[in-house]
Formats: sequence, C-alpha cells, structure tokens
Amino acid sequence: MSDKKKKPQKLKARLPRGFGDRSPADIRATDEMVAKIKAVYERYGFDPVETPMFEYTDALGKFLPDSDRPNEGVFSLQDDDEQWMSLRYDLTAPLARHVAENFNDIQLPYRTYRAGWVFRNEKPGPGRFRQFMQFDADTVGAPGVQADAEMCMMMADVMEALGIKRGDYVIRVNNRKVLDGVLEAIGLGGDENAERRLTVLRAIDKLDKFGVEGVRQLLGAGRKDESGDFTKGAGLDEEQQQRLVDFIVAAQHGGTETFFANLEATTIASSSRGLEGLEELKDMSTLFYSAQYGGDRIRIDPSCVRGLEYYTGPVFEAELLAEIPNEKGEIVRFGSVGGGGRYDGLVSRFMGQPVPATGFSIGVSRLMTALKNLGKLGQDQVAAPVLVTVMDRDIEALGRYQRFTQELRNAGIRAEMFQGNPKNFGNQLKYADRRDCPIAIIQGGDEREQGVIQIKDLIEGKRASEGIEDNAAWREARVAQVTVPESELVAKVREMLAAQDEDRAKDRMGGA
Repeated sequence: MSDKKKKPQKLKARLPRGFGDRSPADIRATDEMVAKIKAVYERYGFDPVETPMFEYTDALGKFLPDSDRPNEGVFSLQDDDEQWMSLRYDLTAPLARHVAENFNDIQLPYRTYRAGWVFRNEKPGPGRFRQFMQFDADTVGAPGVQADAEMCMMMADVMEALGIKRGDYVIRVNNRKVLDGVLEAIGLGGDENAERRLTVLRAIDKLDKFGVEGVRQLLGAGRKDESGDFTKGAGLDEEQQQRLVDFIVAAQHGGTETFFANLEATTIASSSRGLEGLEELKDMSTLFYSAQYGGDRIRIDPSCVRGLEYYTGPVFEAELLAEIPNEKGEIVRFGSVGGGGRYDGLVSRFMGQPVPATGFSIGVSRLMTALKNLGKLGQDQVAAPVLVTVMDRDIEALGRYQRFTQELRNAGIRAEMFQGNPKNFGNQLKYADRRDCPIAIIQGGDEREQGVIQIKDLIEGKRASEGIEDNAAWREARVAQVTVPESELVAKVREMLAAQDEDRAKDRMGGA
C-alpha cells in the first residue's frame, strides 16, 4: 500500500440552484430602472424606509406561500435563543411588523417605498429564482378605495416613466370581496372551505401563464407541467369549474359596465360581501376615468387574483402586453411584472385593532429583463476607463503613473493604472482592447526625460494596434496618437473623450 499522501481534492466552484451572479451591465441597468421608479414614488409623496432581511418566523405567520412551518416556502434558522427566524418572503409582511412596532411614532397615513432582496425556498426553474429583488410602495392607515386607485395610477405612471407606451402595458384590477362572493355562489363559502378557496384563487391567478385550459385543470383534478411535476387541483366539479371560467373571461366580452350589471344581477346577487366589493370596483372605475386613466391604461379584469392569502379587498397587477424577445431571442409575452392590493388584516395581527393598508410590489429583475430586451435600459453604457500603461517598473516610475491616474480621477475621468504583469507591453494593449478602453496613456524613459506623455486614441487606433508586441513596434505604429506636456494631460484626455462621444452620437443618428 502506497504511503504517499493523497492529493487533496479541489473544492468545486458551484452556484447554488435558484441563485444567480449579477453582471456589471445588469447591476447598472437595475440602478437606472430603480432610479426612474423612485422618482415616480417621490412625486406621489412617498418616503423611503428599510427593513432587515430576517424577520421572526411568527411575524410572517400564516401568510407564507404554502404553509406556516419554519422551512416550508422560506429559508429559516434558529437563533441562539432557539427562536425561529426566516429570510423575508416579500417586503409587505416586514412593513406590517415595522408599522406595528413603531405605531405611536409614525404619521398616518404612512406612505413609504423600499427596494430589497426577497427569498423563497421553492423549486427553481427557468426564470424562477430563489432570490430576487422587489420594489414596493405602500399606504398604511387609509381605508378608502381612493388609496387603492392611486396605487393603480402610480403603477401606470411607473410603466410610462420606464418608456413603456400605452397599449404595451395594462394595470388589471379586481376585488377579493367580489371573488369571495363568486366562490360563495358556487358553494365554497364558510371557514371549512378556506384552504380550498385559496387553491382556487391560485389557480385563477395562473391564467396568463397556463391559459383557460390550464386553469380548468387546476380547478379540477390538477395539472402536470412540462417537467412531469403534478400540481394537485381544487377538486371542483365540472359545473363549478365552468361557472368560474365564465366569470374570469366575462369582462372580455361586453365591456366593464355590462360585466358589472351581469355580476350584480346574477353571480353575486345573494352575497353581501360580493356586492360590497362590486361597489368598490365601481368607485375605483369612476376615479380612474375622472383622472383620465381610462381602459387603455387601467381596466377591470376578473382574472386578476394575486396568489397571496392576505389580500382583503382591491387587487391589481401590472402586465406587459408587448411581445418581447427573451434572452434566447424568442418572442414571448412577459405577462405580470408587479402587483399588489389591500391587506387590512396584516398590520392588525400585531395591534388588536383595525389598521387599513394597501400597496404594490414590482418584480425588479423580471421587469429589468423585459426593458433591456425592449431596448429601454442599458443603452447609455458606462464608459470604460482610460488606461495608464506601465512602461517602467521601478517604484519611482510607478509613482508617476499613479500620479497621472489620480489626476484623471480627480478631474472626474474614469481611469485605472495597469496592475497586471507589465513585462510584455502588447499584453497591456490586449487588456485595453478587452476592456474597451477609449484612451491609453504612455510614458517611457524618453518621454519622462522630456516631461511629456503620449496619449493614444484606442478607438481610432484599434485595428492598427493589433499584433504589437513590444515598445519598439509601438513607437513605429503611432496611430491616432499625440504627445503633450504632462501639465496638459487632463485637458487633452477630456478633448479626445468629447470627440469620441460626438462620433458615437453621429453613429446613432446614422452619420448625420
């Protein structure tokens, strides 16, 4: 038996399933989009607030996606005092805790917004991640439907602020009370049917993904997806299924007024809760039209449900209607990119008194992908840095190169000094090419003695610089290159960058 030591096995680099690394382009596109959304929220008078990623699990409570067990649907751990904590599932439940804990110090109505990561311990899949960003706005302490209507109008304004034109999006609006009335009418009233009602609502919520037939399967025995996984259905009989399908497609035929009239006369005529929800929908519809947010922006849609249990009144959803290429270039409908509703019971759990609340959440990652593929984000790329090359490696020379770099940075110009192995100068040029650096700064011994710097326009000289391997070849090329005194470094770099910007602008205009 060999006594040689076994070579330690290398650690395998693995990204956890359902999580993703983010590129500079995605981060910058997200920042650009969030800034535009924030501007709309601020215009409506909302203020920022931030809550931690962890909450005590009982604060999230029964409003988890599938169960209130600590590790079902959420990522949980036990603190050293044996209390369960969970990564937040959304941004709404933590806000409810924040409001209740600080109730005596806040001004009602409390109007806030916040962006942050949320986490879901669910099966990952294409476009379905366990960590993603949401951007929420909420009004706590306003009982009237005008607060809900304002949320819908703000969602419409956000879509247009992001460059999505009318006709390419819609804000769909419904009311949980109406849905409760419909469910009562088909025999699903009472506390004993609470879980079954939630299953039905989640089935209806999948209309944009699975279509009418997929929803019908989820209302019945269940549905098998493309991977073979089976989702158990609500177990409704054929008559119950048909009445629900008729309801969710009703507003598509005959318009809003006809839908209201038919709903009131037949489907929910015997449900006081359903009729109350219908009146709220009518009032919201009046507010939309009074503020000139008509059907081309916001419309009543009985298929809008929202899957979470805590909604108690109006619910709404922002949907992209435009056909947009996905990452593979396939033309798809992105569907819902955000939504919300009224959740009057969420804060009240902590308070022992009614606290009305309404709000909505934007799925940042999903909406950003759609906007990028529409060409609405990331068009103005951050310029690559000016590269200060390293010709000499002694510490005095490095000090001079660092000084040039800092002078550019202090003037507001993005710059970096080459930090790799400077032995092969051609490698520095290759690095600059890969980085899309617009300009290279060069100073060798001869230039140092004369107190000058060579500045090369890498955009102009890109082709000619290919294959240059040493300092001598570099000096022979001298393409799109100028020599200036050290004191003129910043001014000349600014001038060359401005000329490059002008050329790019002409290219975008077709050379005009």
